[in-house]
Amino acid sequence: MSWWTKLLDFISPRQCEICGQRLAPSERTLCSPCLLHLPRTTYQFTPTDNPMAQLFWHLTPVERAAALFFYESHSEVARIIYQLKYNDRPDIGEDMGRIMANDMQLAAYFDGIDILLPVPLSRKRKRQRGYNQSEHIARGISDITHLPIVTHALKRRHFRHSQTALSRYERRENVADMFHLADDKLLKNRHVLLIDDVCTTGATLIACADALKHVEGIRISVLTLGFTKN
Repeated sequence: MSWWTKLLDFISPRQCEICGQRLAPSERTLCSPCLLHLPRTTYQFTPTDNPMAQLFWHLTPVERAAALFFYESHSEVARIIYQLKYNDRPDIGEDMGRIMANDMQLAAYFDGIDILLPVPLSRKRKRQRGYNQSEHIARGISDITHLPIVTHALKRRHFRHSQTALSRYERRENVADMFHLADDKLLKNRHVLLIDDVCTTGATLIACADALKHVEGIRISVLTLGFTKN
């Protein structure tokens, strides 16, 4: 932590996003007790066969899949992700990305990965929000793993409407053909890790993988901050 950050922390102490207690100098976003309390999936230890990985079976070629936390509405994890997406807190994404990377490295989850590819937002949604939360999660992961981030290869055509109230089938229909490949030069013969904030039915990630799967020699895996148990 820089002296300037320490000074700001002294003047206006940073607080844990869950319990509101003052953060220690080495803590970011969450205090250690709250971080330990959050429900981890541990899917990184069984990345080819877990409830999240099974969402992609027989649908699109995803090699491994994992999420750091289980996600439920109105939960502490949901509160963190809400702050990240809607309260102008991209720093939370980077902090959680670092936490996720440290946890995933224990299971060698990044072994063989060449590129981090955040799920893109539409131009309209990115303009409204001011940033893509998945890009900031990827930045945090990159800080720890030193893997490069590619943001221009995959594009989102447009934003239709929220996935929140849709069924599994409707979610897949809502994002079908939503993404298109803009530049495949950096993706050829690479193992790409798709990064997103939450996986619910896998519809968005499936649509991304479908847009990528015809790239020569590509391999695709996915990693998200949260996973909704169905």
